[in-house]
Amino acid sequence: MPKMKTKKGAAKRFRALGSGGFKRAKKGRRHILSNKNRKRKRRLKDVALVHPADAKSVARMLPYA
Repeated sequence: MPKMKTKKGAAKRFRALGSGGFKRAKKGRRHILSNKNRKRKRRLKDVALVHPADAKSVARMLPYA
């Protein structure tokens, strides 16, 4: 059977965790940062987890993660 292909867009956005979940970055940290207060920007630095309802589709996009 041939190797499965990884969705490269997903590979750039998600990282697998040892527990089987996936971590992701938060949205809103790319531009127009002058309008956002420090507290908000600081919280956007934190890593978020992919919701369990979406984890199955992310796992399908990353077959070797």
